[in-house]
Amino acid sequence: MRRNRRAKIVATLGPASSDAAIIRRLFEAGVDVFRLNFSHGTKDDHAKRYETIRGIERELGRPIAILQDLQGPKIRIGAVAGGKAMLTNGTVVRFDSDKEPGNVSRLPLLHPEVHQGIAPGHQVLINDGRVRLEVIACGATHFDARVIVGGEVSDRKGVNLPDTLLQLSPITAKDRADLEFGLSLGVDFVALSFVQQPSDVIEGRSLIGDKAQLMVKIEKPAALKRIKEIIQLADAVMVARGDLGVEIPAEDVPGWQKDIVRECRMAGKPVIIATQMLESMVTSPTPTRAEASDVATGVYDGADAVMLSAESASGAFPIEAVAMMDRIISHTENHGAYRSIIDALDPSIEGTVSHAVSAAAAEIADRLNAAVMVAFTSSGNTAVRLARQRSRVPIIGVTPNEQAARQLALLWGVHSVKSEEIGSFREMVERASGHAIDEGYAKRGDYIVVIAGVPFGQAGTTNNIRVVSVS
Repeated sequence: MRRNRRAKIVATLGPASSDAAIIRRLFEAGVDVFRLNFSHGTKDDHAKRYETIRGIERELGRPIAILQDLQGPKIRIGAVAGGKAMLTNGTVVRFDSDKEPGNVSRLPLLHPEVHQGIAPGHQVLINDGRVRLEVIACGATHFDARVIVGGEVSDRKGVNLPDTLLQLSPITAKDRADLEFGLSLGVDFVALSFVQQPSDVIEGRSLIGDKAQLMVKIEKPAALKRIKEIIQLADAVMVARGDLGVEIPAEDVPGWQKDIVRECRMAGKPVIIATQMLESMVTSPTPTRAEASDVATGVYDGADAVMLSAESASGAFPIEAVAMMDRIISHTENHGAYRSIIDALDPSIEGTVSHAVSAAAAEIADRLNAAVMVAFTSSGNTAVRLARQRSRVPIIGVTPNEQAARQLALLWGVHSVKSEEIGSFREMVERASGHAIDEGYAKRGDYIVVIAGVPFGQAGTTNNIRVVSVS
């Protein structure tokens, strides 16, 4: 099951991909990480999909990562009389805390944190930005806004407030229950939605602990203002371009995508590019040329992974979408310009033994044109540091920790293997050579570069490099 590419594929499961045979075909087509979207479906649905993935993992002997994506605090208007209302340009609409159904001049917004944080001049976007208003006056439990771009609003439509910092937790009561359930299953990553500030990440960490890695979804303008701090506190990052593309101008999204990917690479944090990557494949067996270019751009940027949402969850062509994404990644990485673009960003090496040794191992492997680097790691951090260098040489991440092996499935260029702990240099060399041959990366006579920590099995001790000729 070796992948012939470095960037990874994340695919969302849903009604179109719940069957065990379909999930297996998705994995065989190229999925490295399966996303369980807790904004949709029941706990029973997610539990069945989880067990199916783990069954495939056991059958094929390959670590597979599972990402739980929490819904987060979605702001919505309340009920509307008759189910819908048509707002026209220039009219003034009052948003208040009254539960009575709304109309063209008044809409219920039962979120006190909005009324506390909003101010004149702030934007109010409804239905993914199709309807736009600007706040002109505020009260304790209401505010008035003038319609800038009119349109139809209906019951429970989503509201985006790009200028308003909301004093609310990114983890709702529903999220807490879903999180407890996901952790009991054994998910490998938990994604927090609508993160705004570093304290949100700290709150999430207090609930997740070390039971899974914490992923932050960047989809709020407030998060962009403190992006470096948020990235440092997280284990992984998702550039969630859906809500982000509503709350900031569409023309600013590509630049922010590049900035976030760059910051994540500098920090050594895996980063996913998500939303509408192959959107037309929800209903078509082939993507548009623009969508193929979008996926390729994420790969050229150096993202660890690209993600499918509706394409694999509810689309008519989930297998074809994964196979197409696999081909786009492979062709992009084999393009003549790819390596020069990736090499243009040279991450600084921190003044620690672990970082210096990892950077040196990557340099040695490149200079020797080694067949593969083999990283023995307890926590996965050694492989993370190697991947940060974006070497031409592939990486086998070897760990006795089952969850670490699964989490490495998200990491750029890393082929993860669960193996027994090593106890000596001789065992290290023998095991590394064996894995390099068995996993199809090397043959006898090839050079491999082996990196590990001594004492063996102790996290945070990366301090040893061996160049081995496979015999």
